[in-house]
Amino acid sequence: MELIGWAEPPRYDSATHKLYWAKELKFGNATGNTLNYNIRMLGRRGVLVLNAVASMDQLSQIEQKTPEILSAIDFNPGNRYADFSAASGDKVATYGLAALVAGGVAAKLGLFKGLWVLILGAKKFIIIAALAVAAWFRKLFGKKPPATNEAKSA
Repeated sequence: MELIGWAEPPRYDSATHKLYWAKELKFGNATGNTLNYNIRMLGRRGVLVLNAVASMDQLSQIEQKTPEILSAIDFNPGNRYADFSAASGDKVATYGLAALVAGGVAAKLGLFKGLWVLILGAKKFIIIAALAVAAWFRKLFGKKPPATNEAKSA
């Protein structure tokens, strides 16, 4: 898969709190390029991710139908972006719109922190496994005791 470039550069609609962009992709020896159209709907406690995958010649059709599709989708009352309230303890996201486009959200949301917690929780098993592997290598590559030649006379 090769990223050709932007089919539509990222744009943010501040009235609806939606972020749009589209990438043009090429898969192997395919004759036509592929469209990956992305929409992110921002909510009070998260992001709704919508993707459309089509051929590049369908870009105009997708852009025409997108408002109709999006008008049927919204967060429940109290969970919309417009319902944000710092007074009620809502936290501001530590990532920006660029992170949503770049895909860096996982790191910002603590994915690696969760991995570290998992490693710490499993440290006993990791240590035991490391010792077992070391013993196996020692047995495989270690020095063998010299063979004893005991000749018996008859």
